[in-house]
Amino acid sequence: MCQNSLMLQIAQIPAADKLLSNDPLALLIAMLLDQQQPMERAFAGPYLIAQRLNVRKLSAKKIAALPAAHFVSIVTQKPAVHRFPKAMAERIQKLCQVVVSDYGANASNIWNDVTDADELFLRLKKLPGFGEDKAKIFIALLGKQLAVRPRNWRKVSAPYGDPGTRMTVADVRNQRSLLEVRAFKQEMKAAGIW
Repeated sequence: MCQNSLMLQIAQIPAADKLLSNDPLALLIAMLLDQQQPMERAFAGPYLIAQRLNVRKLSAKKIAALPAAHFVSIVTQKPAVHRFPKAMAERIQKLCQVVVSDYGANASNIWNDVTDADELFLRLKKLPGFGEDKAKIFIALLGKQLAVRPRNWRKVSAPYGDPGTRMTVADVRNQRSLLEVRAFKQEMKAAGIW
């Protein structure tokens, strides 16, 4: 999946970042998990799930087919994948069900065949747990770090896709940029904007 020579460095754990860089479903699940917890913890979540399932790559079919109680136990096992593990386990399974039913069990099909970012934005917003901002941030992440750049991707993902920003996970390329993004978010919260 990584279309350039750079590996993602969002989770700040090499094995977790390698999974994110090479597994589109892991990246999509990580974005889903990126709320109400530190972003590096959210982006390490798919790696924890893969370890607990004893797989190298996540399978939308397998996750969607697991009994709900079993998948909840995987997500809630300590350390929990999310601060609200039961709710997120349900959301992850719903997301995987959509990937199976609408995208041939391949998460990258969500963005691989789109030529226009408006279409990608609509696809993402239909996914469980993806609102307007999350969809824009994911488009910015794809464009800035993985060279997935459908027509108008910067416009559709604005302001997150704007060059030179340090606002979101889309801008995290190393430890330094992670700290810059965190500082920006803290400033926004202190100002009452976020």
